[in-house]
Amino acid sequence: MKSIHVRITGRVQGVWYRAWTCQQADIKGLSGWVRNRRDGSVEAVFSGDDADVDAMLALCREGPHLAVVDALALEPCDPTEDGFKSLPTA
Repeated sequence: MKSIHVRITGRVQGVWYRAWTCQQADIKGLSGWVRNRRDGSVEAVFSGDDADVDAMLALCREGPHLAVVDALALEPCDPTEDGFKSLPTA
């Protein structure tokens, strides 16, 4: 079991990044959340099997079709176990 907090920077707001992230996380059976940040980044927590979390992080480096991802900042965090959801902007 792995749980990672990630901040994604680049052109990641206004390009369906959150909805795409929810869809991809659901496909992989991950728990956690995603939200926009007021600074223009997107923040997420992914919890699940190591391989599924790693695969999700690889997808996040590309993002949805209109996104331009500059960087991912990763740090371990406490796991979540209540499904995956989109949260309001913080």
